Amino acid sequence: MLLIQITAAHGPLECELAAKLTLQAISQDLQQQALEVDALEAHWGAQGLKSAVLAVRGDGAAACLRSWQGTIQWTFASPLRPGHPRKNWFVAVQSCTLEQDAQPNPIVREQDLVFKACKASGKGGQHVNTTDSAVHALHLPSGVAVKVQTQRSQYANKQLARALIALKLAGQHQTAQEEAKKQRSHLHWSVVRGNPVRTFTAQPQRKPGRKGQLAMHVVQGKP
Repeated sequence: MLLIQITAAHGPLECELAAKLTLQAISQDLQQQALEVDALEAHWGAQGLKSAVLAVRGDGAAACLRSWQGTIQWTFASPLRPGHPRKNWFVAVQSCTLEQDAQPNPIVREQDLVFKACKASGKGGQHVNTTDSAVHALHLPSGVAVKVQTQRSQYANKQLARALIALKLAGQHQTAQEEAKKQRSHLHWSVVRGNPVRTFTAQPQRKPGRKGQLAMHVVQGKP
């Protein structure tokens, strides 16, 4: 199993649109390769997606996600600020591997974790709300907390919770580094804007019959 995180970081609202398009493009790619995907988290913003974490399983998952890891560049005229000169918007994609029998990530010490069993909630079939297999995990030093219920065993959910917390802490560390760099050199974006691993072109369009709702039509993509 692998975890992949999509984030608009500290970019403007147009980057939220780009992150939403990236999620759609990655999901389509994974489906075409018959890979199993679970959405662990999704944080939506005013205009699109702020960040999302997906768990991916299946043969070829690692190779597929490696091709997405890095900076994704989207090119489109801003539908939010007509006439704005900027046309390129950037999204960061990060991934990590979860080995079911591996030791926890060194950044997450076992003594710093508190686990609490709980019942699963929401859709999930016959196993939801029948056992306490879901896990709430808290990382004491940082206060980062997650709830994982996608696996049927408590052990598997704990392993996934450890990996998810490690990914969040790594993201926080990267953000802190980017913020320090920004303060030193007056940078404005925390996503690396050079050398994108993929580039796309899109066109804004309004959904018919739904006044004010915006859609983005992908007209060109380059792996």
